Amino acid sequence: MEETIQKTTKMRLLIITQKVNKNDPILGFFHRWIEEFAKRFEKLTVICLEKGEYSLPENVRVLSLGKEEGRSKAEYLSRFYRYIWEERNNYDAVFVHMNQEYVLLGWKFWKLWGKRIYLWRNHAKGDFWTRLAVLFSDKVFYTSPSSYTAKFRKSVQMPVGIDTDFFKPDSNITRMPGTYLFLGRISPIKKVLEFIDWVKENQYKATIAGPILAEDREYGEQVKRNLTDKIKFLGPVNQEEALQLYQSHETYVNMTPAGSMDKTIFEAAASGMKLEVRNPDAKDFRVEDHSLKLLMEKLKLALI
Repeated sequence: MEETIQKTTKMRLLIITQKVNKNDPILGFFHRWIEEFAKRFEKLTVICLEKGEYSLPENVRVLSLGKEEGRSKAEYLSRFYRYIWEERNNYDAVFVHMNQEYVLLGWKFWKLWGKRIYLWRNHAKGDFWTRLAVLFSDKVFYTSPSSYTAKFRKSVQMPVGIDTDFFKPDSNITRMPGTYLFLGRISPIKKVLEFIDWVKENQYKATIAGPILAEDREYGEQVKRNLTDKIKFLGPVNQEEALQLYQSHETYVNMTPAGSMDKTIFEAAASGMKLEVRNPDAKDFRVEDHSLKLLMEKLKLALI
C-alpha cells in the first residue's frame, strides 16, 4: 500500500534547510528526511546554506547558497533569489525547515507564483518576525506543545521523525552498566555544566558528545575545565557514532527545559536506553508515534 501511495504523489517540492551533509553532527539526520521525502514526491529541489557529503536519489537536486565556499551574505541572498526564480517551474510548494528568514525573504514571490508555503519551526521563543513568518505560511509544523508556534490556529503538531530502522538496540553490543550519556550541542540551553555537576554529585561515569559552535566556545571551554577522570568528552559525532554511543551506554540524560523536543531523546529511547529527562513535554511517549515513516506520511497529507 505504501509503495502505491508514494508512486501516485505527483507533487514537486522545494525544501529549504541549513545543511545537506549526512556526516554533520547536528543536522545529519535531515539527509534521511530528504531520502524519505524523495520516495513520496515526484521531484525535490533542495536549497541549503551549506552542502557537504550526500548521496540522494535521482529525483533530488541540491543547490547550495555557498557557505562551504566562503561566500558572502550578499552572495547567499543573490543565489537564493536566483534559485527560487530559475526553479519556479520545478516545484509546487515550499517547505522551509527551521529558518523563518527564508519565508520572510521569499513569500511575496511564492504567493505571486501560486506556491504554498509550509514552515517547520520548533523553538520555545519567537518574536515579531516569527509571527510574520507564520502569517505568510499556509501551515506551520511543530513537535513540542511548548513551542512558540504551537499557539497559532494554522499550526499542526507532528511526530519528531526518528529513523527507527536505524536507531534500534543491538543485542551484539553489551551496555556498560552505570554509564550515563549526554549527546547534543554543547551550549548553555542544553545545561551541560548542570549535567556535569549532577554526575559528580552522584559519582557516576559519563560520556559527553557533541559539537561546540563558535558562539558557544567560551561555554565549551568551561565544560572541558570541569571534566574529571570519570567524565570523558568526545566532541562532535556523526549518526553512526551516535548510534554506537546509544547502544553501549545505559542511561541517556537530557536537561534541556520545555520548549523544544530534542531528537536525541527519541533516538536514545529507540536505541533501547533508559532516560533521565527534565523536559516535561518529552517524558512520556511511545517511540513508534515519532517514527520517520509516520512523520513523512503526515507531512505528505498536510502538504498536498
